[in-house]
Amino acid sequence: MSAKETDAELEAAALNRVLEAFKHYRQYSLSANQRRRQDYLKLPESERALLDSVGWKQKVAHIDAAIERNAEFLLKIIDDPMIFQGMDLEGEHGHDDHEHGHGGHSHAPGHSHDHDHGDPAGGQDYEHEHDRSHSHSHSVQHSRRNKRSPEMDFDMDKVRSTLKQFVRDWGVEGKVERDSCYGPMLDALCEYFHDVPVEERGNFRVLVPGAGLGRLAWDVAARGFTCQGNEFSHYMLLASYFVLNRTRAKFEHTIHPFIHSISNTVSARSLLRAVQIPDVFPSDLPPGANFSLVAGDFEEIYGVDPDSDTDESSEPEPHAGEWDAVLTCFFIDTAKNIISYLKTIHKILAPGGVWINLGPLLWHWENNNTNDMSIELDLEEVKDLARKIGFEICNERTIPTTYTGNSESMLGYVYQASFWTATKRPAEKQL
Repeated sequence: MSAKETDAELEAAALNRVLEAFKHYRQYSLSANQRRRQDYLKLPESERALLDSVGWKQKVAHIDAAIERNAEFLLKIIDDPMIFQGMDLEGEHGHDDHEHGHGGHSHAPGHSHDHDHGDPAGGQDYEHEHDRSHSHSHSVQHSRRNKRSPEMDFDMDKVRSTLKQFVRDWGVEGKVERDSCYGPMLDALCEYFHDVPVEERGNFRVLVPGAGLGRLAWDVAARGFTCQGNEFSHYMLLASYFVLNRTRAKFEHTIHPFIHSISNTVSARSLLRAVQIPDVFPSDLPPGANFSLVAGDFEEIYGVDPDSDTDESSEPEPHAGEWDAVLTCFFIDTAKNIISYLKTIHKILAPGGVWINLGPLLWHWENNNTNDMSIELDLEEVKDLARKIGFEICNERTIPTTYTGNSESMLGYVYQASFWTATKRPAEKQL
């Protein structure tokens, strides 16, 4: 078996694992809720009566009903995972390429998909591409896992996180987080190109790595810029495809993202509250807007030659100097090697291009047990490194913000996120 075939098989296995996680959400979550009833039955009758008197049994029944609604929503997401069309989900490997006539530009090698955004709604088509050039370190699981396992616990945590991500990116309740994170970045982008007429913003290309469910990239496109999001996670890719391409109206979908833990809840109402998404109709972009998402590893799609000791390579790279702005939100700390991330951002920016960053430094690979590289730096080191690579950093400040937080919880984590804009210095001014 060739390396390409092996990679395709790993890709299919990784996707199958994610699809199985979505499918198993209902059974897994109902089982977890049933355990509460089993523990309830261990209590003396007098104590069970006390719980009955405060409405505990009714609340647990309502949790079951909310799980059912979430499960129905999640099954809709994977009902037709067209973003990965051409990949046989049973392990055989098709190669159906579907070019999407969007008036857009070409992207990283891979599969581009023409998908209907609903003609009855007068919507637009948003392009998702699937890059097959990257490798995976996902562990391969059996397609059906009937017993609870650490792997399934991990996968279910990802599914639950996806539900919360919908709130952050596409719910009214998430507007507070979006205003604190996306707001400053969008303001900085528009200010940087303040002398460009709105009708000419489409001539400027903006990349959003780690796009998640796509709201920041969508907001960039809504302001008239040509925008491409990049995302690696299958959970995020499936969910973003669904909300962007299979939504027919505002607030079409209802989810209950906070039901999976009763810890630190103030009331049954708060625990069970529904969130309607999306808060905007994704098709409501300016005429001619150019917006796409590309699936794959950021470094492998856009990156510099890992064997090169310099920023300049003898071979031309397809994205070198092609982007006018790069927006990284809660992204740079996902790097195994932050040097490579910064060199890649610098490489793909056009001279005078701008990098706008906001986020913490919660290094995702620190203390990993998979023998993956992890280079961790403090904030001052990151900024010093960026300057040495060729950035002029300005507009630095700290922005307190949460991330997929529950605004009604008794517990909350607040990041002191670092914000800056950085311009790519002309070659003659490189350090």
